[in-house]
Order: sequence, then C-alpha cells, then structure tokens
Amino acid sequence: MNLFGGVIPVTGVSFVLFCVFAVLFIGYALGRITIKGVCLGDAGVFVIALLFGAIFKDTIFGEGAKYGEIFIEALDVIESLGLILFVTSVGFIAGPKFFGNMKRNFKSYVLLGLVIIVAGGASAAACIGMGEIFGYGASIADQDGFVAMIVGLLSGSLTSTPAFSAAKATVADQYTSLVSVGHGIAYIFGVIGVVLFVQLIPKLSKADMDAERAKLVQVDSASKKGFVGKLFNIDEHGFAAFSLAAVLGTFVGKIKIPLSAEGLEGTCFSLTTTGGCLLVSLIIGHFGRAGKVNLMPDTHTLKLFRELGLVLFLVGAGIPGGIDFVANFDPMYFVYGIIMTILPLIVGFIFAKYVLKLSLLNNLGAITGGMTSTPALGTLIGVAKTEDVAAAYAATYPIALIAVVLVSQFLIILF
Repeated sequence: MNLFGGVIPVTGVSFVLFCVFAVLFIGYALGRITIKGVCLGDAGVFVIALLFGAIFKDTIFGEGAKYGEIFIEALDVIESLGLILFVTSVGFIAGPKFFGNMKRNFKSYVLLGLVIIVAGGASAAACIGMGEIFGYGASIADQDGFVAMIVGLLSGSLTSTPAFSAAKATVADQYTSLVSVGHGIAYIFGVIGVVLFVQLIPKLSKADMDAERAKLVQVDSASKKGFVGKLFNIDEHGFAAFSLAAVLGTFVGKIKIPLSAEGLEGTCFSLTTTGGCLLVSLIIGHFGRAGKVNLMPDTHTLKLFRELGLVLFLVGAGIPGGIDFVANFDPMYFVYGIIMTILPLIVGFIFAKYVLKLSLLNNLGAITGGMTSTPALGTLIGVAKTEDVAAAYAATYPIALIAVVLVSQFLIILF
C-alpha cells in the first residue's frame, strides 16, 4: 500500500502505526487552536481521525488494497485498549472520594442520570414523530427501518456503545445496518457537542473557577483512615495493580443479565468492558491496598494512561467513522442527532442547577457521566484543573449506562 503517489510505501502493521501517529500529531495541533478561550482539545484528534478515514477510504479499501479488514481490526484493538486505559485510570483517580461523594449525593446522581437519558429518549420519540410527518428519508421505506435509524442516532448522540449493541440485538436483522449508520452519523456531534458544552458553560456563566473547585473539594472530601506502616509495591509505577484492575474489570464487564424471558439467549444487559473496568478500579481505588500490598498506581502513571487512553480511543473510533460517514450521511439525520445531544444537555444542566442545587463542576461532571461521554470528561478535567470532577462522572455513568440501554429497547418495542 502506497501513500502520496507512492512516495511512502507502507504495509500491514507499519501502515496502522503510521495512521495512528499521524492523526495524533495533527489532531493535537488542531485541538490547541483557541478561539475566544474555547478549543477542541483532545476532540481535535477525533476530528482529524474522521477526516483521515474519509480521505483515505479508497487507499484502505480501494482496488488492490490488501489490508482493509486487518486495518479495521487493528483499530478495534486500539479503540478497546484506549477505553480500558482511560476508564480504569478514571476509576483509580475517583475511587478514594467516590463512595463518600455517592453517600452525600446518591439521589441527585441517580435522578440526574435518569433525567438526561429520559430527555434523550423523549427527543428520539419526537424525531420519530417528525419522520412520520415529513418523511423518513430517501434511503428508508418504512417505519421500522426509520425507528432503527433513530435508535442508532440516539446511541451515537449519547456516545453509548452498550445502547448501540442492545439496539442492534433488538431490531430485526434487516435493519441492523441502519442502527450502525445512525450511530456513526450522530456520534460525531455527540463527541464534539458535549466537549464544547463543558467549556462554554463556565465561560458563559463567568464562573470563578477557584471558588468552584473549592466547592467541589468540600463536597467530595471523604475521611478515610490511612494505613500505618510501609506498603509493598509490586512495581515502581503501579503497572501491575493497573493490569489487575483491567483484567478483573474485563471479566465483570462480560457478565450478562437477561432482560427478556428467553434468558441468555434473548436480550441481555452487561456493563461491557468499559463499565466493568470503571467499577473494579473504583472499588480498588477506594480501598487502595490488600493487606500490606499497595494496589494504587502512581499518580503520574494514572494521568499518563488517562490521556493516552483517551486519544487512542478517539483515533480507533474516529477513522472507521470517517470511512462510513460520507457514504451514509444525510443532513436530516445529522439534525436529528444534534437534537438528541443538545436537548439532554440543556435539560440535565437546568435540572442539576435549579432542582438538585449541584455546584457547577459537580453539575458538569455528572452531565458527562449522564451523557456517557468519555472525551468530555477528559476536556472537563482540563477546564476544571482537577481530577475530582471524575467522581461525579463515575457516580452518574452506571445509572445512565443502564437507562440508555433500556430506553433504546423501549423505543423499538413501542414504535
């Protein structure tokens, strides 16, 4: 396989690595461009990944290309590795304060997660109604196909892989491709929209970030007795402890809970690898040790893995999305996706601020969890200049994860 008219001959693994590092370099450069204090940040990597996939689609899958399927499989591995690195790091960072925070604000996080997902489901139902009035689109002939498209758009708007998987398992076989198309179309704004939202709100509200960080620390602080004595470290940086959490989390994420009468043969819910790793790392991060063995990775290790995991995830998800986007794009579906991202954001923010009385950073942290938006959490940590916002994300995320799966399936059954 040759790039740039044969100037750069690359094949197999070297081609994948070339793509990943090229996207990272250009994406980081784009993300640093700031307009009136707002920038794409790490989402710049996602934008460049999309463009890369669209521009080099023929190079990857065109006539004579030998490595297309291998290329996509390699990107799947990169995306999964990125997710594991990111969410496991987030769990470890949030763990020491997570349960104290949950004890104080449990009802608030549950309610907010439900409100956000219900708002997303209501917007999806409204889009289905609009489709019945104005038409389903040139590529869809019946309501069942349109509902499959809308549910795919909903999972993409909320960047929810579990909802995406559940929707594909619930619709009829002939409509699973429409779920995939809808997910891909809405995923773009689902990422970028929430990333911009968590940057714009503090600026529009002219928030005193020092004061907001103080409120966050005050709310999240949890007293815990320290260990008296010397802890044993398996390795200097905590790679072993991190790996343990990732292994256990992967197993937990594979546990299936039946949601239908058919049992494991029917529709099932699982935390997925993402949710499993988050849960396990939260628990290990909370206790921090097993006897005299230290199970808490070094802080610098966690920060590095969090950033590396996020950008690898964005590259792994972005390039395949760019490949499919051009062929399946329809302006009407893109508008529906924007509606399903913006409405839950606005409703969730207003509800958290005026009903639940959450502080700004707790509000935004919980919203990133309610929107199941991994990239937005990374951006919010940069905006807030504290990892403590991850505790609100981790508290709301599991509620939203379960709710969005159920709402997606409910929409398919209802319509």
